[in-house]
Amino acid sequence: MDNVTVRQGESATLRCTIDDRVTRVAWLNRSTILYAGNDKWSIDPRVIILVNTPTQYSIMIQNVDVYDEGPYTCSVQTDNHPKTSRVHLIVQVPPQIMNISSDITVNEGSSVTLLCLAIGRPEPTVTWRHLSVKEGQGFVSEDEYLEISDIKRDQSGEYECSALNDVAAPDVRKVKITVNYPPYISKAKNTGVSVGQKGILSCEASAVPTAEFQWFKEDTRLAPGLDGMRIENKGHISTLTFFNVSEKDYGNYTCVATNKLGNTNASLTLYGPGAVIDGVNSASRALACLWLSGTLFAHFFIKF
Repeated sequence: MDNVTVRQGESATLRCTIDDRVTRVAWLNRSTILYAGNDKWSIDPRVIILVNTPTQYSIMIQNVDVYDEGPYTCSVQTDNHPKTSRVHLIVQVPPQIMNISSDITVNEGSSVTLLCLAIGRPEPTVTWRHLSVKEGQGFVSEDEYLEISDIKRDQSGEYECSALNDVAAPDVRKVKITVNYPPYISKAKNTGVSVGQKGILSCEASAVPTAEFQWFKEDTRLAPGLDGMRIENKGHISTLTFFNVSEKDYGNYTCVATNKLGNTNASLTLYGPGAVIDGVNSASRALACLWLSGTLFAHFFIKF
């Protein structure tokens, strides 16, 4: 038995080699006669005769589908005895993802299961890959199910499901996982500015959902729109701007970042010349920097 392999939607040609001793010839699908000589018995318009000569008897099945797969028999009658030649038609189907999980939002520490179901002939291999990591490190799982326990914030992003069976290009779909986590302040530093100048305190917080900011001086919350200052929130950064710093503006400020999972805060200081920050006088800091710069310059000059 010979195999004839075609893709779904293509045409399959079934060939039967004969000689001049043949008196009758027919093509059958299992026990159903498709053609007997030039006479068509099949009611399927996709089945046509291609060649009927003393040396070859061939038919074609157009727009092949999976239900066409199976054995086909060329039955030959000679003067002596009947002979048969069998062909097995194999229909390949490109991979197709039929069901995949929707985008999902979870809290950090939760367990997540993603599903990707695909069909095809041969049965496709399903692979999950995390796209939001460095190239070469994105392989996650070779299975229909992807399970992530105790999910972390760096595991958020797009996950790609790929179904492959080498019949055609892989079918690819994506699912996005959003991981919520409480705020943490990644950048906040003290600012020194002279009276009468413009001063800015900046607070940067990472959080999902994006954090909301509040500013306090000592125990008093600063409301937006206060004279001489402005609070501006843009994404994960909040700034407190003093347009014309006065003595009463100096002091400690607290930036509070909040979302539905929690809050965090950081202390910042707006100080003037001569103020002591972390046990070091600000003027002394400046002189130390000038001395260090001069020392390095002298060392560089002597060396060369």
